[in-house]
Amino acid sequence: MLGLATLLAEAGVSKAHSSVIEVCYYAAFLVGLSLAWRFHSSRVFSALIVVLLGQQAVAFFISQSHGLLGPGLTALEVVAFLVPVNFVGIALAKEQGVDVPTAIPKLVLLLVQSVFAAVICRPAPAPGSALFHGAILDKTWFSWSRVPQVALLAFLIAVGILLARGWQRSRPVESGLLWAMTAFLVGLNAGAIDAAAKTYIGMSAVILLASVVEISYAMAYRDELTGLPSRRAFNGAKSRLELPYVIVAVDIDHFKSVNDTFGHETGDDVLCLVAARLAQVTGGGRAFRVGGEEFTVLFAGKTAQEVMPDLEDLRANIEDSVFRLRGADRRARPRGPDRRTSGKRSGRPRTYSSAAGELRVTVSIGVAEPGTSEAKVDDVIRLADQALYRAKKAGRNRVELGEEERSRTRRRRKL
Repeated sequence: MLGLATLLAEAGVSKAHSSVIEVCYYAAFLVGLSLAWRFHSSRVFSALIVVLLGQQAVAFFISQSHGLLGPGLTALEVVAFLVPVNFVGIALAKEQGVDVPTAIPKLVLLLVQSVFAAVICRPAPAPGSALFHGAILDKTWFSWSRVPQVALLAFLIAVGILLARGWQRSRPVESGLLWAMTAFLVGLNAGAIDAAAKTYIGMSAVILLASVVEISYAMAYRDELTGLPSRRAFNGAKSRLELPYVIVAVDIDHFKSVNDTFGHETGDDVLCLVAARLAQVTGGGRAFRVGGEEFTVLFAGKTAQEVMPDLEDLRANIEDSVFRLRGADRRARPRGPDRRTSGKRSGRPRTYSSAAGELRVTVSIGVAEPGTSEAKVDDVIRLADQALYRAKKAGRNRVELGEEERSRTRRRRKL
């Protein structure tokens, strides 16, 4: 998107169609703010407000000083510094939804920054008006930039923080903030108020708008806890399956006992652990969380016999994974009986070592494939569930083939 803005600005398209750019500019902010509010994305909403107010502040002082001189230049410099700082704060903040109680502290912060900008952007000799004029390095090296060196340093630090956050979380908001901040500063460097500058700053809003769309997609098609594709994504994937394919049902053994014994926080951590191993399944499989402790893996273009070694490796990998309980010193022993478990035999997982404060979990796996070209996907899913049930009855922590696959295997052995 930044490349498209550069193409439009440098080719003169923005200048030739300045009225269209103006309309698109405000439309991008309006649509972006509406979507961010609709999907309760407080971070994107805040970023859009920061960008819009920043550009408007620079435009106001430039109009007062009739160009990038005096207060106009000071406004550009202070906004170029404050926007990266604000974007870092937005990246580090948690999503809180868009409502009045959560918005008040942010509005107060923006008000403080606005007062600060208004004070130092008064006609000289205003206190602090030269605050951002100083140079860290030789000024001749930065003759190409209207953005001061202090703001460029803040920008580089913000880029590093946003890249680190994106690496840790791999969420669309972090990458959206990074590219939107970059487009905004390029727009400031282009003059902040003409058609070319508004093309860059408007594209900043479009980038943030796109991140909201990505967030909404992730909400619909990705499980929030584990990060795996959700049941809705699975329903879409199964409708596109073509022969041959394999459907695998996976269930965590004794998961209810984990929740009852160690608490739901530990249960969530176990789900994430298993999901991470499922995401690494070999053989071209794609894992989905379809509900609770239940997962499904799809193998397109494979047969059941071909994927059995991969599933055995997956089962063993999960069995060998050691989950260390958070606060193991505090949770070294299981919960006492409560109203739900009183009078019942403890459901404590057999693989738990209270001395070590560790929890080992296992999974049961059922495997099925279509027996004929007329077989329906739902029938194959039913066969995989039946195989999973047999794995549970046979002692758990094992991989079982569907009945049809088992029959074919027996016939091959007889031959």
